[in-house]
Amino acid sequence: MVNLPVVAIVGRPNVGKSTLFNCLVQKRIAIVHRQPGVTRDRVVAECLLGSRPFTVVDTGGIESSVPSGYDEQIRAEANLALEMANVIVLVVDARDGVTPVDRSLAKKLRSARKPVILAVNKIDHPNQRLADTEFAVLAFSDILPVSAAHNRGIMELVEQIERYLPERAPDEPKTGPAVSIKLAIIGRPNVGKSSLINAILRHHRTIVSPAAGTTRDSIDVPYERDGKHYVLIDTAGIRARRRHNTSVEVFSVMRSEKSIKRADICVLVIDASDRVTAQDKKIAGLIQQNQKPCIVLVNKLDLVKPPTGVHDFIDGLLNQIRAELFFLRYAPIDLVSAHTGENLKRLFESVARIQKHAARSIGTGSLNRLLQEAIAAATPPVRANKRFKLLYATQIDKASNHLLTPPKFVLFVNHPELLTDDYRRYLETKIRERNGYYGLPIIMRVRSRH
Repeated sequence: MVNLPVVAIVGRPNVGKSTLFNCLVQKRIAIVHRQPGVTRDRVVAECLLGSRPFTVVDTGGIESSVPSGYDEQIRAEANLALEMANVIVLVVDARDGVTPVDRSLAKKLRSARKPVILAVNKIDHPNQRLADTEFAVLAFSDILPVSAAHNRGIMELVEQIERYLPERAPDEPKTGPAVSIKLAIIGRPNVGKSSLINAILRHHRTIVSPAAGTTRDSIDVPYERDGKHYVLIDTAGIRARRRHNTSVEVFSVMRSEKSIKRADICVLVIDASDRVTAQDKKIAGLIQQNQKPCIVLVNKLDLVKPPTGVHDFIDGLLNQIRAELFFLRYAPIDLVSAHTGENLKRLFESVARIQKHAARSIGTGSLNRLLQEAIAAATPPVRANKRFKLLYATQIDKASNHLLTPPKFVLFVNHPELLTDDYRRYLETKIRERNGYYGLPIIMRVRSRH
């Protein structure tokens, strides 16, 4: 373990450093207690959650209850982390906001030539998603919301840490050739699919070679951005079948449906001024039916965004779309304007996040413990005087070479027909709480023990 990269966790008492430490090492090593100053010595263990192991050091907390004289403690804490660590994780408490101790410690860490990740802890509810924004005053580029108590955001933190770890040894295997990610831009007519692609191509340097075709065909557009390769599939608009006026339009819909099947990620474009229509739901159903990773892109934001009360308007818009597309709950929603270019980068940020989550896996032992704990916490319903029992579970296709293969799990049970849809969704939710799987459907296959 001495040869592994070192990550130091620093911060004042009671911000959740020890709880975060235990999450990273997957063991209850550091003592967690509300009394400030419990962790006074360094606690060291190995993190194996990501693709590369590293050593985690839980350092003693900066004493924030002392009104004066804490500068020396801050200096000692920062110097300790700076001396031993390759990466520093500064933990702050979202409930307390920015404190003087946080500011002093951040000032010291900013002066160092070492990467610092700001982990805003105790964001325990999705409604707190903006609670980390006030910590931008600490002037760190990497700010991640986490909940160590509920194991949320931990994998995102690990992935961010890995970005700053020293380069691998020369004899370690290297990645293969670049592979293009196929993004199918789909939706009903006039929601701005082609305008969206044109905006992407216009606002960035690109390598573009559109394939031959008419406006009714699905057109593949190779695109390079930030060293990554994509194929933007511009599909013909999908209308309700009763509105297919010609055989050409029928074939265009068929091509669009085929584009969904061959895509790595489906980008469902919705018109913000129309909200979610019945045809939008049907297209979303095709994505769900094909079990595809998905991003919901709400276009034409410039036409509907009010001059005041923007946050309340956006919250209402997101809630309405999420309610209408409840069956596509795994898909993130991004609000953009192809006309003005507003927020277009969020599409590719979501794509990158989906790609990271697709590489995640759960070990068989961890998966079975997780599901058994979930079943113990919420007993399955009784059907025909029988109760669903899980005998064994495992994740399959983990070694797939495909960039964006959705996670697949096989559950061996007593009677497959006893697993209700509601309880299946409950188990899926518990898996997502552990590993996220942002933008990815979870495929769960149930088999009998016989």
